[in-house]
Amino acid sequence: MAHRRGAGRGGRAGGGGPGGGRAGRFLRPPDAVRHLVRMLAEGAADPADPLCAAHLHCPPLAVATAADLAACALNPSLDSWDQAPAASELETLVTDALAAEIYSGTRADEPQKSTALVTTGGTESNQLALLLAREAHSGTRLVCGANAHHSLTRAAWLLGLPEPVVVPAPAGTLDPAALDEALTELPGPRGSLVVAATAGTTDAGLIDPLTDIADLCAAHGARLHIDAAYGGGLLFSARHRHQLHGIERAHTVTLDLHKLGWQPAAAGLLAVRDPHDLHALHHHADYLNADDDTQAGLPDLLGRSLRTTRRPDVLKIAVTLKTLGRDGLGALVDQVCAHAQELARLIQAHPGFELYDPPTISTVLFRPAEASDDTVAAVRRTLLTEGRAVLGRAVLDGQLWLKATLLNPHTRPGDLAALLKLVEGHTPR
Repeated sequence: MAHRRGAGRGGRAGGGGPGGGRAGRFLRPPDAVRHLVRMLAEGAADPADPLCAAHLHCPPLAVATAADLAACALNPSLDSWDQAPAASELETLVTDALAAEIYSGTRADEPQKSTALVTTGGTESNQLALLLAREAHSGTRLVCGANAHHSLTRAAWLLGLPEPVVVPAPAGTLDPAALDEALTELPGPRGSLVVAATAGTTDAGLIDPLTDIADLCAAHGARLHIDAAYGGGLLFSARHRHQLHGIERAHTVTLDLHKLGWQPAAAGLLAVRDPHDLHALHHHADYLNADDDTQAGLPDLLGRSLRTTRRPDVLKIAVTLKTLGRDGLGALVDQVCAHAQELARLIQAHPGFELYDPPTISTVLFRPAEASDDTVAAVRRTLLTEGRAVLGRAVLDGQLWLKATLLNPHTRPGDLAALLKLVEGHTPR
């Protein structure tokens, strides 16, 4: 089932907290693990179920899950080199390699090679990107599309930046003409404006016109950040990589491998074209990065994150890349994109459904034909509460749409047909 119901109803989760009751109320370790894990599983959406397609919530690869378990058992922390010498070296190798994938189209005369920081996901990456922009230029102000992820405006608030300038996105993507007008009219020195484009919107998986936006940023002297938390995985696909043309011109790029990378959360990255930007993150704590240790050649890890204690999330990414390589990951990307195209064809061929638009990545928006928004919302809730299917929702063009985000490479055409049949069967006539 896409969603399991009824876990833990009418009972306790194995007794009180530490020291909070009689000894008989506690379970032995093997029983406690079995009991609580079963409760969690029975009360969770299963991302491996082909009918669980609401969010950017992927079924993680077995090799990545095994590596994540090993990281938990070893429990190194990447806030100082002496805790994790091997993990810190692995992180450098992997982040440099992933940054090279993004910035492969940059000039050969770039002063230093690009790099990337490991983050907890798109929210932290976007916040870091704005922080680096703020530290690089005084008077920084965010300019983003109406389609931008909510974490960007929230990051501007957290960083004390002025209210962001929101540019219209009438077709679901940022309008270059409106952006040009905004950049022309906004006051401030060159470099003070940071434009955030999106490669893979949360609602519909749409990609802003990256090349046009990069041209405008260059013409106006604006800094460019691209939130590719969703769409960045297209870089692995020879068939779909062209959709991200222009991404290499961004100063910073957000990438989430717990989306189109099939990693257990968290597996986020912020790629940075100019490593000099990272000097703003430098911080000194003698017990973690003493000057004499750094002068002796021990790597300083404290400037690689805003976090102190930091688990080696890079291990699962490294194991995945070593196991599948670019071609293997690209094949998975191609499969889920093909599934989205197939679902769109099924919807278009069905007189009882309306398709929003052909999918750009792996997100498909549709709705029962001539249904009210209240009916669409009720169908989604019914399928969810009955444990039949987990679908998302999005409001576009003034209407409520059902959202299927297909991230399971093993989904079959029969699964897609079954999903439509469920929606049809739960739609009042």
